[in-house]
Amino acid sequence: MMLFKRKKSRQEKVTDSDIADSDIKAATATTPNDESTDVLSTLADMPITEHLIELRRHLIKICVAVLVIFLALAGFSRELYNFLSNPLVAQLPANSTMIATDITSNFMAPIRLTVFVAAFLAMPFILYQIWSFVAPGLYKKEKKIAIPVLMSSIFLFYAGVAFSYFIVLKGVLKFFITFAPQNVLPMTDIDSYLSFALKLFMVFGLTFEIPVVTLLLILARIVSIQSLEEKRRYIIVGCFAVAAVVTPPDGISMLMLAIPMWLLFELGLFLAKILIKEESNPPLVAEKE
Repeated sequence: MMLFKRKKSRQEKVTDSDIADSDIKAATATTPNDESTDVLSTLADMPITEHLIELRRHLIKICVAVLVIFLALAGFSRELYNFLSNPLVAQLPANSTMIATDITSNFMAPIRLTVFVAAFLAMPFILYQIWSFVAPGLYKKEKKIAIPVLMSSIFLFYAGVAFSYFIVLKGVLKFFITFAPQNVLPMTDIDSYLSFALKLFMVFGLTFEIPVVTLLLILARIVSIQSLEEKRRYIIVGCFAVAAVVTPPDGISMLMLAIPMWLLFELGLFLAKILIKEESNPPLVAEKE
């Protein structure tokens, strides 16, 4: 009986140790090796209401930032509109000026421009808030790609707006005023000019994002470099077709938009080739390890 009890106690110890080992293995198995997996599981456990609350918090920050910048610039709204209208005023004849066909235009046009400028200046903060909302659901590799993409998209948007103001706008206005009939005195409404300029800024600002869009499409495996190279001629024709639709009805603005679109597409294709070549050729140190 004593021998049977000893054997039984030994079996109990063995079973206890097996249970303890299995618990440790289960704990280590459930412990994520990658912090991105932990974040994704946490996000998956979050209800939709918490996601909406988090989104609302970021949207409130964006609205507050735009409002603060707008209030800081509200006192300079007329100066901002004068800066915007300088390219047009420089092209008008000596006896021509800008006019306001609506009684509220003198007030609303500079205010609308100030709101646009406030959002334009707050763009880095806006993209940072969007990044803060999206980043917890990304892997480490995706975060490494996303940060340079965000920085380059901000720079390219600013570059597109600056290109449209300092280069395109002057040429387009000169074209329209030069071809005006001799018995017509150009006197542009301030609301019409503001809408025209803002549309031009947005078109060129978004157009300059083509390298980023091309790079993301290739990295996401939606399209391949080979397919884009094979369809290059159709893409060039598409650039001119899009430029003809979104720009004013003149050849100068169409060429000034279509040619940068084509060159920016080639830039995005070139950057994608470099990144994919680096991924396909890992460093020798990693191979030795």
